[in-house]
Amino acid sequence: MTAKNIVWHELIGLKAKIIRASHPELVGIEGYVLDETRNTLTIGGERVWVIPKDVAELEFEVGDKRIRINGKELIGRPEMRLKKRWRK
Repeated sequence: MTAKNIVWHELIGLKAKIIRASHPELVGIEGYVLDETRNTLTIGGERVWVIPKDVAELEFEVGDKRIRINGKELIGRPEMRLKKRWRK
């Protein structure tokens, strides 16, 4: 899994951290992705957070790699993102 193809993978179960966000209180939230909707990610850690995808830059931990991605690239239902064509 790489930054280019993470949009086609399942995000539920991955460890995520908010690196940058337009709302300063969101920065630093980390935990596991519990659920995903069209516009939000639900992250469970110290508590459960519902994070809008379009305002955050996220870092996912996959094995020993860390992948950063802008949340705007993740907008869309998980099953519909598979059908989208992305520039490589």
